[in-house]
Amino acid sequence: GSRNDDYGAPERNHARIAQLWSAFLGVDISPRDVCIMMILVKVSRDRNAPKRDNAVDIAGYAYLMDKMEEGL
Repeated sequence: GSRNDDYGAPERNHARIAQLWSAFLGVDISPRDVCIMMILVKVSRDRNAPKRDNAVDIAGYAYLMDKMEEGL
């Protein structure tokens, strides 16, 4: 939907994020790692202020990780 229009296809967006994080950190980051790291961001936010949106996003990142591993 509009997220694809705004950010590009999820697999491309996460690959791009992985490349940027890898360069910044000096370690290899995979698109799967990006999903896990974003889940951790949502866990931290939820720990501070529980919101349904955090749980929905966590589920979405887990789903996306699964779909990327299947090759979308």
